[in-house]
Amino acid sequence: MATTATKRTLRKRNPNKIRENGRVSSVVMYAIAILVLFITLYPMYYVLILSLSEPSAAATMKVYTVPKGFSLAAYETLVTDSEMWRAYFNTFLYVVPTTLLMLLTCVLAAYPLTYKNLRGRKYINMFLLIPMYFSGGMIPSFLLITKLGLYDNPWSQILPACYSIWNIILVKSFFGTIPETLREAAKIDGANVYQVLLKVYLPLSAPILAVIAVYTIVGMWNSWFNALVYLPHTDWQPLQLYLRRVLVESTETLTTTLDPDTAREMALRNLSNAQLKYAMIIFTTLPMLVVYPFFQKYFVKGVMLGSLKE
Repeated sequence: MATTATKRTLRKRNPNKIRENGRVSSVVMYAIAILVLFITLYPMYYVLILSLSEPSAAATMKVYTVPKGFSLAAYETLVTDSEMWRAYFNTFLYVVPTTLLMLLTCVLAAYPLTYKNLRGRKYINMFLLIPMYFSGGMIPSFLLITKLGLYDNPWSQILPACYSIWNIILVKSFFGTIPETLREAAKIDGANVYQVLLKVYLPLSAPILAVIAVYTIVGMWNSWFNALVYLPHTDWQPLQLYLRRVLVESTETLTTTLDPDTAREMALRNLSNAQLKYAMIIFTTLPMLVVYPFFQKYFVKGVMLGSLKE
């Protein structure tokens, strides 16, 4: 009874206070969420409806809610563009091995550092921290790639990106949250160092590994500067560099890669270059939109690393 009376008194004293699960707080939170959702999704939706509109409407960019007309000519042109598919293949060629090597290097570098009796552990940690904040810059990196014979070679995109000190520290921090008693129990059962890693640590580390995989995949998919520096020929250039040429430099004409009949058909349709650019933006971002939901469950757990203790 006293508790009920106290709650009634507090409600009378603060009639306008925003309470947890209250109507006002719910309305405010939903309004903020909807606003953030709109700011995040509308630019992509705007590009999508421009790519699906008639070329004349897309050229004016006065399409805001729904496509004006309907045209898939831009997507038909992209599908028949052999150079774009080659750039697509090159991107996958860089993303897959880089992601696997990134996970491998992070695990193999972080796992030994979890042993407190490791000799030189303090100096190794210091050695990892210094280059994370200080680097030689682009010119020493370019000289190193050249001396190694990786210039104009696809390995120039994979090897420099297959490790990250920041990711190593993240994995080491996650390994540190795994109870030491699990390792001791595995040793009592006869497990060696490698078996402890494979059968104890890795199965429990799916969240942080998923986070690193997502970061690496997105980073490599969006990477273009290293390819611009180290890959002068277009045969091994990735998709983002090809998109940059189309959007920024306008040095690539998609119609030149088509056969005469298709080019004539495209001329009759009066397909604008702007609509091709919008369609290509959708085409290049679609794989990332498809991949992310599969990692979302682990991604949410991994990004909260260190924020809460159970």
